[in-house]
Amino acid sequence: MSNTQNIQWFPGHMAKTKRLISEQLKIIDAVAEIVDARIPVSSRNPDLTGIISGKPQIILLNKCDMADSSATAKWIEYYKNKGIIAIPVDCKSGKGINGFKEAVKTTLADKLKVYREKGMVGKPLRVMAVGIPNVGKSSFINKIAGGSRAKVENRPGVTRGNQWFTVDKELELLDTPGVLWPKFDDVTVGEHLAFTGAVTDRIIDTELLAMRLIEILTVKYPEVLKERFKITEFCDLSYDTLCLIGKSRGMMIKGGEVDTERAANMLLEEFRNCKLGRITLERAEDYA
Repeated sequence: MSNTQNIQWFPGHMAKTKRLISEQLKIIDAVAEIVDARIPVSSRNPDLTGIISGKPQIILLNKCDMADSSATAKWIEYYKNKGIIAIPVDCKSGKGINGFKEAVKTTLADKLKVYREKGMVGKPLRVMAVGIPNVGKSSFINKIAGGSRAKVENRPGVTRGNQWFTVDKELELLDTPGVLWPKFDDVTVGEHLAFTGAVTDRIIDTELLAMRLIEILTVKYPEVLKERFKITEFCDLSYDTLCLIGKSRGMMIKGGEVDTERAANMLLEEFRNCKLGRITLERAEDYA
């Protein structure tokens, strides 16, 4: 039996968000897209990419402290080869945030030169911040704008409307609500978003999701599971490995069976909180 799920998620307000973003582009100099460093491809909205393609871009690889550092370095090089500056950041702690203003100036160097030639020195640059729900965009704005000015909550879909923030006299930032897209054509994209919590667990079979995560980790990071849950060998079926994981934590129910639902929720929570270690599920070399 396949452990894959066809995960779909498209609240009505997200259609409105796309329209709001399109309308604001004419007054924006550049777009800063916040993505999850663990899944840099799946955490980019392809619909949004099409809308903002005519503007200079900066990529912020958020949650870099949760991602495999060697994989992140390759993603930075990947975007560099495409003429896009990507910077690793951790929006909760503020790590790497100081590099954002310089990245904006470098990206918009030609526009700044025109400003100088026209005697418009001091005219602030305007950057739109975009990103899918729960990727850390509000935390980024709170850090870069100084103080908790944008509502932060570990739940998809908190920000509802566009908001302007003055970073300093040289930079203004426009926040936009997180937006997903109507259909995940690639099942893997839906899975990866669900692993990280970008899609609400209310529409997901968490046991199937955990079994799928086990299948991936046993290939890409086998030692992580072995060390964390004291497993010596993996089972042929991911369900049986999930049972081993649950048993290692004493998650038993009557009759000596493992509470697999509880084990699945625990595994997903530990992945999302980086308790399994620094893991990147998508590698730049696979998209070259």
